[in-house]
Amino acid sequence: MGLSAAAPLWGPPGLLLAIALHPALSVPPRRDYCVLGAGPAGLQMAYFLQRAGRDYEVFERAPRPGSFFTRYPRHRKLISINKRYTGKANAEFNLRHDWNSLLSHDPRLLFRQYSRAYFPDARDMVRYLGDFADTLGLRVQYNTTIAHVTLDKDRRAWNGHYFILTDQKGQVHQCSVLLVATGLSVPNQVDFPGSENVEGYESVSIDPEDFIGQNVLILGRGNSAFETAENILGVTNFIHMLSRSRVRLSWATHYVGDLRAINNGLLDTYQLKSLDGLLESDLRDLAILKDSKGKFHVTLKFFLEEASTNQSADAITLPQDDNDNFAMRVPYDRVIRCLGWNFDFSIFNKSLRLNSGNAFGKKYPLIRASYESKGSRGLFILGTASHSVDYRKSAGGFIHGFRYTVRAVHRLLEHRHHSVAWPATELPITQLTSSIVRRVNEASGLYQMFGVLADVILLKENAMAFEYLEEFPIQMLAQLETLTGRKARHGLFVINMEYGRNFSGPDKDVFFDDRSVGHTEDAWQSNFLHPVIYYYRYLPTEQEVRFRPAHWPLPRPTAIHHIVEDFLTDWTAPIGHILPLRRFLENCLDTDLRSFYAESCFLFALTRQKLPPFCQQGYLRMQGLVSTKSLRQHRVESRLLRDDAPMGRDLEDSSQHPGDQELLGAPLAPGPLAQSLDSNKEEL
Repeated sequence: MGLSAAAPLWGPPGLLLAIALHPALSVPPRRDYCVLGAGPAGLQMAYFLQRAGRDYEVFERAPRPGSFFTRYPRHRKLISINKRYTGKANAEFNLRHDWNSLLSHDPRLLFRQYSRAYFPDARDMVRYLGDFADTLGLRVQYNTTIAHVTLDKDRRAWNGHYFILTDQKGQVHQCSVLLVATGLSVPNQVDFPGSENVEGYESVSIDPEDFIGQNVLILGRGNSAFETAENILGVTNFIHMLSRSRVRLSWATHYVGDLRAINNGLLDTYQLKSLDGLLESDLRDLAILKDSKGKFHVTLKFFLEEASTNQSADAITLPQDDNDNFAMRVPYDRVIRCLGWNFDFSIFNKSLRLNSGNAFGKKYPLIRASYESKGSRGLFILGTASHSVDYRKSAGGFIHGFRYTVRAVHRLLEHRHHSVAWPATELPITQLTSSIVRRVNEASGLYQMFGVLADVILLKENAMAFEYLEEFPIQMLAQLETLTGRKARHGLFVINMEYGRNFSGPDKDVFFDDRSVGHTEDAWQSNFLHPVIYYYRYLPTEQEVRFRPAHWPLPRPTAIHHIVEDFLTDWTAPIGHILPLRRFLENCLDTDLRSFYAESCFLFALTRQKLPPFCQQGYLRMQGLVSTKSLRQHRVESRLLRDDAPMGRDLEDSSQHPGDQELLGAPLAPGPLAQSLDSNKEEL
């Protein structure tokens, strides 16, 4: 039966509504990129997507960004430093000591504009994140809770499937790439008898008045546990802190997530015997009993298992019944759980295969070193939840670290889906040394994400030029060509920042005598953070990366060079830092990387079969610097030339300088050279 000519195109009025509501015919809104969470990592990714002109949407359950910081830390003081003064004007260098700012092109959006405190208040972070989103006009759907995420296979999709997101109102959203930046939001709990009597960090009172004259037991030994203890230290009878592992101090481990000095007052009162104390035991072996007076007793789990089920709590055996000096024999008024946080897997369908099932997999999603899920292509984990890549190794779980890993993920996506190669700067080989020196002295991403992100230098044919790639995930080095769109056909250097391998750890004395290394020949024994340069003739294979030597961040290279540690983290000393680096690069490339004046290049052209690259790229192309009266005088004052050397005709001063910033070498002008002060100065 057909439609009559007089009937409306869509027939009865209800038909259009029925078709629109039919699940098979309705088409949900589709985005190229969906970002879950408008915290620091989500906003950082939104910034990069917006700058690149991509189609994206951020979904945030709260009415404003940074909802985590509206509640945590409970006592409102952040442990991320806000160092407003460094004595340097270099913005990139200053980010090394600014642990709160996100990356942007707007200098107004630096965190130092929002707080003067070295350890800022969490409310300042909430205000900062709100301004970051508003000022940059980021596209965020607030008050939108994504309740379920699943896959819809489709060959037309970028990754062979779309991600289907359903919010709390039942509205469906569809996207090609899913970027999860929800952080760790589920309190970590250990199931043991009596755990129902424990108060959680997320809900316990923060008013010290509520703890006056009480005996308090805190379960846990991280910053949240010590933060809680610090808040009530002056009003309690005593605080005992119980955990299965010994305390880890960040200044000993060089891991920012371990106990920070700002929270460790209880260590003083414990070691100085002021009633407070630390204890080690596995919580799963214990039980907590509540007596008739409302006090809590700690006992061993097997005592509880041996007791008959109808016995009262007061009749169950306690450790002090057998051992009258049991450490926790005094009853407690409060027991507080401060055991950290886990990722919320509940909204993700099992088809996404985010959870590995092991103990570590309950805390973090299962991801690759590229931050992509191992179970679902196109699903990336950002921010704190991505910390499994560098847990207890680097700063990837914190703003000053993951702002750079988010940028790395964005660069990977730009190449994968938009054919935009990883950003690189191509330079002549004569600028190789100065390029490395500049980056190791300024770059914040290398400095904060040591051992995780590294700069990669790709040599061009005949080693006359190179491409410089910044902050590439080094565990993905074998896939560099696929992930970046760059070619590594003629060798490469990798610039990484590292601590000494035997220096850090909870059981190390990091204040031992002679801990610093100052001699260039001992640079490989440097303990503090310092640059390490790896040279490979060929790009390492996946097998070589996977089976690299223990405790090595990279496979064994063709050659390796350590720049000796520096107390000021200023690797610009001509003899101590730059000269050994340049010699290493020259040995790898079998060339001379020094800069020369025109007459030196002229002499080389007459006497050498192979000219140094600087002469090839400068002098032979009618570029360079001629000798002048002022330059000759400078060489005399430097004792590189005798004062009575023939001067020749005076030349006007030139404003040109050699293309490299290194010190100069080889004969600089006619006339005999004076005796050098030492062999190093001769080469400089």
